[in-house]
Amino acid sequence: MPDGVTLAHPSGTLLAFDFGTKRIGIAIGNTLLGNAKPLTTINDEKNDARFARIAALIAEWQPAALVVGLPSNDDGTPHELTALCRRFANRLKGRFNLATILVDERYTSAAASEQLTQAGVYGRKQKAVIDQVAAQQILQAYFDEPTAGKML
Repeated sequence: MPDGVTLAHPSGTLLAFDFGTKRIGIAIGNTLLGNAKPLTTINDEKNDARFARIAALIAEWQPAALVVGLPSNDDGTPHELTALCRRFANRLKGRFNLATILVDERYTSAAASEQLTQAGVYGRKQKAVIDQVAAQQILQAYFDEPTAGKML
């Protein structure tokens, strides 16, 4: 890219996803306010049902872009879910024709668990919301450092 040229970051509402094989956590935020909040969790392992729910959320919230957490090992090498998350992100981009941004999600689940513990949510009760809180952590990381996100 030529000197002085920067990538335009999307502005407006963003939806973020913490992809998992069993659940997908979703958070929402706005670039104007720069804060993320948990939205919902999709507890379905079937792709058709997952994408139908995502389509409904996109229709409702009209996001300017989608943010997907990209897992990796502590040393930055690919994690067992890295390829699946990339595939999920590519499917989102292809199906919904929205800017899709990958964000390093190392430590977000641990941070989400700690956040829930501090809020008085322990053990099994965390399971219902931990994925959407992890998605919140992913989106907040993007808001805090947009240049760390990688556009698909």
